[in-house]
Amino acid sequence: MKIARRNDLSLRLLEVFGTLMIHETTVAAAAELGISQPSVSNAIRQLEAQVGFALFGRERQRMIPTEAAMSLFREVAPLFDQLRSVEARVRDLRSGAVGKLRIMATPPLGHTIVPRAFSTLMRARPGLQVQYDVRRMQYVIEEIAFGSAEVGLCLGLESYPGVSVEVLCIDRMVAVMRRDHPLCAHAVVGPRDLDAHALIGLDRDSHLGLAVQTAFERAGAPYLPQAEVRYCHTAAVLADACNGVAVVDSYTASFLPNTQLTHRPFGPPISIPACLITREGHKLSRVAEDFRAAILDTLAG
Repeated sequence: MKIARRNDLSLRLLEVFGTLMIHETTVAAAAELGISQPSVSNAIRQLEAQVGFALFGRERQRMIPTEAAMSLFREVAPLFDQLRSVEARVRDLRSGAVGKLRIMATPPLGHTIVPRAFSTLMRARPGLQVQYDVRRMQYVIEEIAFGSAEVGLCLGLESYPGVSVEVLCIDRMVAVMRRDHPLCAHAVVGPRDLDAHALIGLDRDSHLGLAVQTAFERAGAPYLPQAEVRYCHTAAVLADACNGVAVVDSYTASFLPNTQLTHRPFGPPISIPACLITREGHKLSRVAEDFRAAILDTLAG
């Protein structure tokens, strides 16, 4: 009896599938993979032909995974982690790098604490090669989970599936305003103090934005930002330009060159942990441990 030959699943098609599962649109998946949108669609059709069942439905611009697709993704997700680690190692071997560190951070720490820690680390390791990027939190988490970066730094995250989160220190948010603003006379600025002033808010889908909105609600004060932005630095710059007030992290408030801004504690206090993110179940390399120590020293200083 002749046995039909099974088609082997293509790792490339699985990579396209996994990227689309994460980013939900063919446009975003194509941008991440560096290929065209039609190439993503064609790859998914080829994979569906290989597996013999539908993987996605469409709702407006989003690709909606089927139950079968979600089940397949759970099975193949560990393969993506391994492939990224292998790719990173191959790049190191190709370049002959002896000691290389890949780090990602969100803007508040990425523009303040991390550069100072880098300075300490590079003095101790003059031959070190560093790959560094500053992105929004979700992207940082994904890159750490996939193994594309070894260490991530962010604010306001205490736990997340698939990654290990270490709280390095806890600070509090502050209100930033121009030095001639009436609220500079306050020792502490609270939600009710902002009723008559232009508030620059943070995106409510972000951890910090949600924390600020919750503080207003608990104080029984209306949360009505005149403008709403994604990043704390953007909020501070707008507060300077519009003579408004923004509630941001203390790291951003301490790093605002070429502005007329100052800051006051915000009350009731909004605690924000500064966190180090690593891949779950993976031990840090020696150079990553040295970087962690440099971060702790910088935060303590």
